[in-house]
Amino acid sequence: MSAHQILFAKSAKKDIQKLDLQTRKRLKQKFTTFILDPLPHSKKLINSKIGTHRWRVGSYRVIFDLDSKKQEILILRVRHRKEVYKC
Repeated sequence: MSAHQILFAKSAKKDIQKLDLQTRKRLKQKFTTFILDPLPHSKKLINSKIGTHRWRVGSYRVIFDLDSKKQEILILRVRHRKEVYKC
């Protein structure tokens, strides 16, 4: 199985820039694991207004859309679990 390509929305880039260095390193490490096979590590979201899937990385949630045909993962938001689901 080939790795998926990760794309970042502007909102996700801003979210990541606000995080501390340790959390950013942790995210990067998790992304390298998740891109090989993203679905077993993810949970499908009920409210698809904010995204279709999410990953859990500690107290943070990575909201993303998955395009299996193009093998692309579009990261939409990276926020603390208390804030991420508020629209």
